[in-house]
Amino acid sequence: MTTAPAPALISAAGLSLERGGRTLLTGVGLAVAPGQALIVHGPNGSGKTTLLRALAGLVRPAAGSITRVEAGEVAFLGHADGLKPAETVGEALEFWARLFGADAMAVEHAMASYAIAHLSRRGCDRLSAGQRRRVALARVLLSGRRLWLLDEPAAPLDARGRTLLARAVEHSVGTSSLQVLDLRCNRVGDAGGAALEDAQRATGGRLRLLHWSSKAGPGPGGEGVGYWLGYSRSCYSRHV
Repeated sequence: MTTAPAPALISAAGLSLERGGRTLLTGVGLAVAPGQALIVHGPNGSGKTTLLRALAGLVRPAAGSITRVEAGEVAFLGHADGLKPAETVGEALEFWARLFGADAMAVEHAMASYAIAHLSRRGCDRLSAGQRRRVALARVLLSGRRLWLLDEPAAPLDARGRTLLARAVEHSVGTSSLQVLDLRCNRVGDAGGAALEDAQRATGGRLRLLHWSSKAGPGPGGEGVGYWLGYSRSCYSRHV
């Protein structure tokens, strides 16, 4: 007996996006089901951030349609980390926990997941860029939402931070949540494996969408989403 595929948590059809009167993307279609991640590659100015903002409902498409889970199931993290300088890390996460209906144990888990428990009493104005990004990612984890839209999540992170992010993403995908990641990488290169499927090209190949499924397992070198997070950081520093 064949099992029906799970319905997509987010999909787009015939999507065209513009910015400042300039067309960035045309004819983009995608569909991502629970247990998958969509990884977005492309050079600067190719429309990666605009695509994620459109998927989040923050940008109106010039044409096409987007179907997503209800707004209460979407967590979006853009370039800004959204932290108040006057708050401590603990105060910031406790505020968001109350907003999301999470308890103290969830806050502890989020801080442990990104190794920031020792920063609990430190003011957000005294954090490094990488530390601020870890706190912002902990907030996404606290949200408990099924759909994560992450714009350049690994850029300010060091090697350990990227490893922690990879673990969180792979765990979330493995529990049937969804990630859409802008890795802000100018080229894909020859790396990867069976876990990645080249799903779509848009605007003359400038933008590349790759699916990763928790069911597919790692590539031949043991790479999962975590490999691509690390790869993104290396090519970000080389090409941007």
